[in-house]
Amino acid sequence: MPKTVPTDASVDDFLASLPAPRRRDAQTVRDLMTRVTGAPAVLWGTSIVGFGERTLTPASGASYPWMEVGFSPRTAATVVYLIDGFEQRADLLGRLGPHTVGRSCLNLKRVDDVDLAVLEELVSASVRDARDG
Repeated sequence: MPKTVPTDASVDDFLASLPAPRRRDAQTVRDLMTRVTGAPAVLWGTSIVGFGERTLTPASGASYPWMEVGFSPRTAATVVYLIDGFEQRADLLGRLGPHTVGRSCLNLKRVDDVDLAVLEELVSASVRDARDG
């Protein structure tokens, strides 16, 4: 079972506690993910804002709940979590703007520097795959 689980903590209070530039980026991403998923924002752990829920079953075989998509407003970047990774989304990433990627993390130094329509396409594709999967 992962340590990061949904909480009853206020997402609005969490976002309000952020410094201004990071808060603005987080509010933009929250609005985009709310629109795409149709799900409310939920604070997972102390610093991840997640949307929707699905069951993950890793190779160990132990199933647990996880968000469909989410983000975390870190000090250096806003980290966007997409469940299915990015290998199959090279075309969209090429049009996104400045970013770096990890296995299932998209790091955006400044949300204002990326194409929000492309970010919405990335989030929408990941949600669609999670729901069809």
